[in-house]
Amino acid sequence: MSDCALLPVVGGDLQVPLVDGSQTRYINLDYAASAPALQVVADHLVELLPFYASVHRGAGYASQVSTSAYENARVIVGQFVGARLNDEVVFTRNTTDALNLLASIVPGETVFLDIEHHANLLPWGTTGRVVRSADTIAETLELVRAELACKPAALLAVTGASNVTGETLPLRALADIAHRFGTRLAVDGAQLVPHRRVNLAFEGIDYLAFSGHKAYAPFGAGVLVGHSDWLDAAPPHLLGGGAVTSVTLDEATFRTGPARHEAGSPNVLGVATLARAVQELEKLDIATWYAHEAQLRSRLVDGLSTIDGVRIHRIFEDSVDPVGVVSFSIEGVSSRLLATYLSAEWGIGVRDGKFCAHPLLAKLGITEPALRASFGAGSTDADADALVEAVGAFRASGPRSEYELVDGQWTVAGDPRPRPAWAPDLGPSVGFYGCAA
Repeated sequence: MSDCALLPVVGGDLQVPLVDGSQTRYINLDYAASAPALQVVADHLVELLPFYASVHRGAGYASQVSTSAYENARVIVGQFVGARLNDEVVFTRNTTDALNLLASIVPGETVFLDIEHHANLLPWGTTGRVVRSADTIAETLELVRAELACKPAALLAVTGASNVTGETLPLRALADIAHRFGTRLAVDGAQLVPHRRVNLAFEGIDYLAFSGHKAYAPFGAGVLVGHSDWLDAAPPHLLGGGAVTSVTLDEATFRTGPARHEAGSPNVLGVATLARAVQELEKLDIATWYAHEAQLRSRLVDGLSTIDGVRIHRIFEDSVDPVGVVSFSIEGVSSRLLATYLSAEWGIGVRDGKFCAHPLLAKLGITEPALRASFGAGSTDADADALVEAVGAFRASGPRSEYELVDGQWTVAGDPRPRPAWAPDLGPSVGFYGCAA
């Protein structure tokens, strides 16, 4: 049983208003979008803030401490993912930024799968070659092998865990296939790293990208870890101070190493908290960690499967060991209406839309936006049970409140729930540009 959270998270006891005027504990089932900060991460941020100062550019004591925190984080993150001696750890804004950096340094074509999240699909543009996955992982591996055997490629880029279904791929097997044909393997680890222990050396991964905001450090930092040769040979990702050794009006000489791609004042708070988060994840007993997540996922899937009209989405017939991400649809029910109902009447937060994975949803025959529930270290059995109960109640008798379409979005009619004074409600369409369409 997963009666208790694995780790304390900020907001774990957050009380939110419901439309009937009552309050309830917020049930966060949207970890796959942005995970809450671990409490120890938030504590570390408070500890570091008094020393917040310029990194790499100051002789003052606070600047020296900030610089140490930043560079120590590079070592911590590299060790956490099993980086090799010739690997570099380059800090970026997020996974998308890291994969765009990787796309700019690949000396040749990239092969990728059709199940990718947009961050590991759009950067490859028209120069990439797509492998259309089969109904099983075994067949898909064979299709990848055949594609690389037919025509060489510099890079094979795959997701570690699907942000839509939670299904994982056998990375060691993919690395072996890629390396057999002189191809390097890149892994989009955005959904994998917060849920599984990843080791570049053991798995044969050449490049790994992931984000802090999905790994319990939501302060705007990402990372690309991988072989230094491509990184050092490529043009800088950003042009500016810190990336250069000398500049004249006619030319600039750029550094090698991580600094080459980290121009400008770095996000020391984001980077330091990312390092603190992975230190905490590294302490987790793997068996306990994985069992906690498997229990929650099974509890939710089993419960939802008993509700009439619910369809659980998956990619592969032979997939095993999925992470705590479950997407589903209800026949004839708007995902945005259901998500709004879950929030307004139950205090449950889920994601609705196409999850920035439009080609994958089309492949799965999902023509309308779906719903996604996702777990993490702060989740419990009660969270899964609450979602099953709420969806069952909706299916049995519908919502208790009135809902209306405003600018194409479902909202509570005359929503009485107050907002904090510093976060006023600007309307349903303001700032909404997710991947719902």
